[in-house]
Parts: sequence; structure tokens; C-alpha cells
Amino acid sequence: MLPPYASRALIAERLPIIFPEGTPNRTYCIREITASTVFAMLYIGAVEGEDVWLGPVHVYRMTDVQAEIFDDAERLAYRMNLRKKSYQVPGSRWYADNTREPIRDETLREGLLVVGAVIEKAGVPTTSGAPRYALKKDLAALFDPRLVGEALEVAILAWQKNNLSHSARARVSLMRAGTTGKGGVIVSYPNGDTRRLASGPSSDISKAVVEVFAVKFLEMPGVIWLSESGNKTAHSDIKLASSIGLDIQANKDLPDLILVDVGSSHPLIVFVEVVASDGAITPRRQEALYAITDKGGFDRSQVTFVTAYADRESAGYKKTMPGLAWGSFAWFMSEPDNLVILRRGARLLADLNLDTYQPSVD
Repeated sequence: MLPPYASRALIAERLPIIFPEGTPNRTYCIREITASTVFAMLYIGAVEGEDVWLGPVHVYRMTDVQAEIFDDAERLAYRMNLRKKSYQVPGSRWYADNTREPIRDETLREGLLVVGAVIEKAGVPTTSGAPRYALKKDLAALFDPRLVGEALEVAILAWQKNNLSHSARARVSLMRAGTTGKGGVIVSYPNGDTRRLASGPSSDISKAVVEVFAVKFLEMPGVIWLSESGNKTAHSDIKLASSIGLDIQANKDLPDLILVDVGSSHPLIVFVEVVASDGAITPRRQEALYAITDKGGFDRSQVTFVTAYADRESAGYKKTMPGLAWGSFAWFMSEPDNLVILRRGARLLADLNLDTYQPSVD
């Protein structure tokens, strides 16, 4: 039996809800070509348990004309006859033949297979062009046009709970937790003070840096400087800065946050740039910030740099990652236990013990 007919537009509308912010490789799970792939699977009945399988050809040879034919007999004819040279699909193709690679390698292997949305037929050689992919049965049910409203929401949440991995669900939860209301974002400092920031993605990341990153990666953290977009003089703890000999003056070179770890006799200064769309720790920014600590008499071994993002899937990370400075770190709100280390200098991999890497070491 073929599953209920679902239009590509309906599928495109539901994919971002099924795979919310924080889903691994989310881009590959929600873009147009993914909606086309899921549509083709449902159209030909390539669903778990039916022993019907999809190949990229079913996607790139689909046309608007064919897609609007929802008669079961015509859908079966498309599935059974497509690979015959004599079979003509009416209308213009959705994609060219060379689209098979992004359909196979990105949409299916790096996207839908990773999140457990698709299964792959066992025993088919990697180099074979034979159809091998099918949509998981419980996911296919989410595209039934008759499933709407609260019933759809409940079904989606149940699918996410049963199919997304624990770490994937944690990332999704953390990304959702960043959503704030009109009252703004309340940031709780390590010393018990609080600060209200305007609502927005940058403020969500700043809150996570102060409340999660600083507590997790610094022994005795303090906040010297915290700004928000359009207000670079929002908060400066002059007393704390002066106590460690750091002269903080508002200027264009100050980052979004300056943290300090006073857990040892030699304080560690941590410059943090928050990236929602732009503004990472680049080599130029790194040198400008070193000028501040050089003036204060700090050895450069007491200074480190962090660029903070919401998630590895965020547009800001993809845009700025190539320009990150060596000798700095990247941290993601959605994966708070981990750090990306951009280490300056070459060593044998066997000599690098990343689990004991110290932030103050350049």
C-alpha cells in the first residue's frame, strides 16, 4: 500500500518542526532538496517494512507535472518504470543528473541517516546504483495531511523522543531554552549579581557564557566586562579590573565579554566574542586585545581568547570559522562540555592529550 499523498510544500513546512534548531546536520535535513527527497520516498512508497527502496534518480527525475499526479496507479507506474529508457516523465525535471551526489552524500548519508529518519538496504555495494533508501515508518506517518494541530505536535514530540539521540535532544533543548520573552535576558553573575540584557540571540549566548562556560572552565570566575549590541559600556566591573591591574576603557577594541579566573596567583584573562552572525576572534582582534593586557603588564600566557556560538549548525559559525585566530578557542552553547582548540604550533598527534589541555597554554 502507498502512504497518503503529501505535497512537497507540506513536507517542506513540517521538516523544520520535526528537526528543530540543534539537530545534528540540520541544514541537510530541512532544505528544499530534502523535502524533494522525502516527497519522492512517500510518492513511490519507499517506507520501512514495504521492501521498496529509493535511489537519487527517483528525486532528480521528478517533475512538477508528475508530482501533481496523486493517483495510486500513476505513482506505482513512476516507481516501476522510471529506470526504463522508454519511460517518459511528463514536464521538466526538478534537478539535473549530477544532483545525485548531494542527494546521496548530503541529504541522505550526512542528514537523514544520521538522525535516524531513513534506513539503508543491507547488502547493496557502496558503488552500486541500485535503490537502497527508505523512510522510517514512524517518520513517514508525520507527513499524513490528515494529521494536524495538537495531534501533529504530540506525534512530532514522540518521534523526537524515540528517535533523536540523547545528545541530539540535549542540543535541541538547550537551543530552545535560549528563547526569551519581552522582559529580556537575565544574566546571573558568579558573585550573585544579576544583569538584564535585551532579548536576542547574542544575549542568549552571553548568558550561557557567564552562567555555564565560566563556571565549567574557570576555577574562580568573575565578569569584568559585559556588553550588548549597540551598548558597549553596558557593564564594567572597574573594581574587579583594577584589583588585578587591568585598565578597562570603553573603546571599539573591547570584546563582548571579559572574564577573569582568580583561582591562582596569576589571574587568567579571558576575552570572549559572542557570534550570532558576525564578530569572531580574528588575528587582528587578538592583537588588539593583547595590546590591552600588554599595557596592564600581563604576560601573554595569562591571556586567552574564546569565540562563543549558539551551535555548530549556526550560520554565524559557518561564516566566521575560517577566520578564527590560532591560539584561541571556540565554544558552543548547545554542546557546553566541549571546546574547539585552535592550537598554534605543530606536534605529533600522539603527544597531544587534549583532555588535559590548559586554556592558558598558547
